[in-house]
Amino acid sequence: MTVIDPDSKADWVPEADGENDVDGDDMPLSMRLSIADTLTLGNATCGFMAVYFTTTGILIPHLTGSDETGMARHSAATAVILMLMAAIFDLFDGLVARKLRSSPMGAELDNLSDLISFGLAPAYFVLVYGMVADDAHQRVSALAAIVVLLAVVLRLARFSCVTLKDGMFQGMPSPFGALTVVSIVLLELPFIPTLLAIVGVAWLMVSRVEYPKPRGVLAVAMLGWIVAAMGLLAAWAFDAPGGQLLLQTGCALQVVLGAVIPLFATARRVNTFRDNRREARAAQLP
Repeated sequence: MTVIDPDSKADWVPEADGENDVDGDDMPLSMRLSIADTLTLGNATCGFMAVYFTTTGILIPHLTGSDETGMARHSAATAVILMLMAAIFDLFDGLVARKLRSSPMGAELDNLSDLISFGLAPAYFVLVYGMVADDAHQRVSALAAIVVLLAVVLRLARFSCVTLKDGMFQGMPSPFGALTVVSIVLLELPFIPTLLAIVGVAWLMVSRVEYPKPRGVLAVAMLGWIVAAMGLLAAWAFDAPGGQLLLQTGCALQVVLGAVIPLFATARRVNTFRDNRREARAAQLP
């Protein structure tokens, strides 16, 4: 039997029997971790630590009445940087799995890790935002956080059982969606626009809009964008000159990309539909 991860994991073909095990271990093949799986676990660890820093550096100081805004800024930047690191792990585990083979647990580990880093962590970030922001409404923010979390759950569940075009995602990828949600919060817009934008991103994650998979040049561009975003967050956290403006510019670009890519995908689909109609009409002509 061949186990295939439809996202990024390579095919895994088990050995014919246990006698081919050169190590002689008694551990079954299904319990052995590959290099790609180790990177996937790094993804999950970053997501959990993002929740930790959001709690200890933002939520708890707010509940205890602490006025240390610098600590909250550093913790917020650290939490988002950890989500960015999780995205790097998610990018490289797929690349490694395509070069090497992954274990039969690869697909399940990938989905569970993505749920932590790109579902729970950004949803919790939205929830805490609703508790600490002056103009936010806590219950409404909690509802928006639930929407984000459920969107990622539904997306990952659908992704596991739907066959897609090669090289394409259906719906906004969860790492991209998580970073877009966090960027919206960091822009510090009024509450209602922030809420509507977050719900819009959640809808894009479960939509049928096609997004290209990060491979080749696109993967390099994505990695460069993530590293640049880390630099912007570091400049903001340490209150560097122009750090606030640089961060807002980076967040705005992330949100614009999230809005523009679906427009290009829709335009391409419309053009394809028109071309098909023209070909059909031409075929009907004598």
